[in-house]
Amino acid sequence: MKNGLIVWLTGLSGSGKSTIANIAVKKLKKANIKSEIIDGDAVRSLTTKHLKFSKSDISENNRIISDVCEEKRKYLDVVIVTVIAPFKEIRKEIRDRFGKLYKEVYVKASLDTVIKRDPKNLYEKARQGLIKNMIGFSKSVPYEAPDNPDLILDTERKEADELALDLKKFVTDSID
Repeated sequence: MKNGLIVWLTGLSGSGKSTIANIAVKKLKKANIKSEIIDGDAVRSLTTKHLKFSKSDISENNRIISDVCEEKRKYLDVVIVTVIAPFKEIRKEIRDRFGKLYKEVYVKASLDTVIKRDPKNLYEKARQGLIKNMIGFSKSVPYEAPDNPDLILDTERKEADELALDLKKFVTDSID
C-alpha cells in the first residue's frame, strides 16, 4: 500500500488548474509515477450535486474530495486535485489532515484575466445574474488566495505546457 502525495491545485475558475494538471499527469505517467486527477467539477457533477455554493456547502464539497484523496492515495504516488477551494480555513483543515503529504499549489490568475478567458462562460452568466454566488466574482463568495502555498503557477506569466513541467518537477522533487 502506498501513501501518496496530495497536490491540491487551487485558483479561480478559468485559471488553468485542469489544463495544467492534465498535461502534468501525462508527463508523470511517462516517468512511471502513478498519478491521477480528482477534478472538482467532476466530483460536483457526479457525487455532490446536491450541494450549493454557500460557504458551508463549498467546504463540505472540499471535505468530500479530501475523503476521495484518502482512498486513492493508497495506490497512487500522487493525487492531483483541481478544485477552486476558495477558503483558507478548509484548505488548512485539509493540510492538517494530510500533514507533510499535502502540497498546496496556487494557480494564479487575476479576476480580469479569468473573465477574459471564461472557458465555461460562467463569468458572463454571473454578470447577467444567471449564476448566483460565483466564487471570486460575487461579493458573497470571495476567493481567498493562499498566503503561503508550496508552489505558485502564474498563468499570466507562463504558458500551460511550461507550468505543467514546473508542476511535474515539483511533484517529483516532493516524492523523492
